[in-house]
Amino acid sequence: MFGLKGAYFYLIALQVTFIKFFKKVYFSSNRYNNSLKSKIPTQVFFNPNPFLLSIISPYKYKKNSFKINDINPNDFWSENKKDKIIKHHSFLWLSLLDRKIDGKNIQRIIYLWTLKYSNFKNKIWENSVLSSRVISWILNIDIIINNGTFDFKKKVFQNIIYQCNHLRKNIKYEKDPVKRIQVLTALILSGIVFKEYKSNFEEGIRELEKFVKHYFDSEGFPFTRNPNDLIFFTQYLLLCHENINEAQEFVPEFLSEILQKNLLCIKFFKTPDDKLPLFNGSSENNVNHFEKYLEELKLNKKDKKNAVGGIFFAKSKNQVLYFDVGSPPEKNFSRNYQSGPLSFEYYLDGIKIISNSGFGNNISTKAELISRLTASQSTLTINDTSITKFERSRLINRVFGNSIKNTFKVQEHAFINNKSLIGCSVSHNGYEKNFSCTHKREIYLDHENNFLKGTDHILKKSDGIPIRYDFRFYLNPELAAVKTMSGNSALIQISKNKSLIFTVNNEIINIEKSIYLGGEKILDSTCITISGNLVNKNKSFNWEIKKKI
Repeated sequence: MFGLKGAYFYLIALQVTFIKFFKKVYFSSNRYNNSLKSKIPTQVFFNPNPFLLSIISPYKYKKNSFKINDINPNDFWSENKKDKIIKHHSFLWLSLLDRKIDGKNIQRIIYLWTLKYSNFKNKIWENSVLSSRVISWILNIDIIINNGTFDFKKKVFQNIIYQCNHLRKNIKYEKDPVKRIQVLTALILSGIVFKEYKSNFEEGIRELEKFVKHYFDSEGFPFTRNPNDLIFFTQYLLLCHENINEAQEFVPEFLSEILQKNLLCIKFFKTPDDKLPLFNGSSENNVNHFEKYLEELKLNKKDKKNAVGGIFFAKSKNQVLYFDVGSPPEKNFSRNYQSGPLSFEYYLDGIKIISNSGFGNNISTKAELISRLTASQSTLTINDTSITKFERSRLINRVFGNSIKNTFKVQEHAFINNKSLIGCSVSHNGYEKNFSCTHKREIYLDHENNFLKGTDHILKKSDGIPIRYDFRFYLNPELAAVKTMSGNSALIQISKNKSLIFTVNNEIINIEKSIYLGGEKILDSTCITISGNLVNKNKSFNWEIKKKI
């Protein structure tokens, strides 16, 4: 049964679904395709830097993964390649090519596309694919105008404008922030390159400013609380900024400001292994391509924050701690949220020791669903129950993503930074309604002795409700652990001559096999667990991770 709020979102989802259906029918009509026709530009007023495409290209770290010389241009768009629709029709692969050698083949492939796909086709004209294609063509406009025939240039310019007209007509219906910023980037670039369509630039900038106000908090972090979104949005904002600047157009103040904030957030979240911490939908995403921009930032003491986007950050000597101290995002920002309040990740000597399990969207739908559960995070689970409930309605999920149904509060932030310790104490009420208890966690980096220490509390609000508790500490999949004879500690092997000891007072630990979902395939991993049963009293225990002497 739907509650009032659930019914509201269901009705919205139903409305959006009907609109999408009727739009697809209308978009396929001759009347609509004729409405996209407008004046064809005759020249390019700004020749963009094609290497800027690498900012957003998913192939930035893949060498020689797309060899155009091995492909017959006349067979490139054959129907048996439907499984590669997005890869091919986005044209983001243009970032991989040898422009001098492959120029003629590229021209032929683009020309054949204009003959076959100039009118609306569902997946091929989907906003994300279409926007990527327009961006890729514009950033590689030199291939089109250099040694291209008049007919070829006319065809390509015509198709760029037709596709941009489609984007302008339908941008108000695009609510997905990922696709929306792609659409806006395509419009902005088209307005820079073709002066006849400067209105595309002006509208794109207006809508981009609204986008920034709606999707980022005051520190420049997305309301989704997802570090992956931070990277994605920053890439497109950076692409807009660099092209506007190179075209010697006025760079809007809001764009410079949000980029500054975004890059500071990236600097905040950049882990010792140049990746992202695994919270709320993030995965193993290398951030080295931002290095030159990060180097330009002057990060003074006054700029440093205790927490950004609900993630507490602490650094001491060769230790780094990331600690989730934030409440869940609102429903419309929660499609990638992982239910892991008070979970954490810990680095020592540049190596990740404690990890969350990662977000499994690069693996499978099932892996993604598993990764969103509380049991998949390095935190407390009670009665094997995930704190956050996710929408089960296929219709709502189709429109809003796998959004959350319930919420809870993380509270009692107490930050400590003195000569001996840096860390914080936080609690959440996610288990209060069903199990009448609160989880409180204190985590500190010990400056003097160079180790991590924590205290966990299960605070009962009323007696009589039996619970089973499971505290999980997921290890980096490259590490292994063995239980010691004492039963209350585990040896974590880092290398042949280096190991750590995990110890908990007055509790028996267990070593369990688990899985890691942070990459593009499932990896085996190890999990240290502390489990037990509780009825009428509170429970507290101390634990620590330090180097074995």
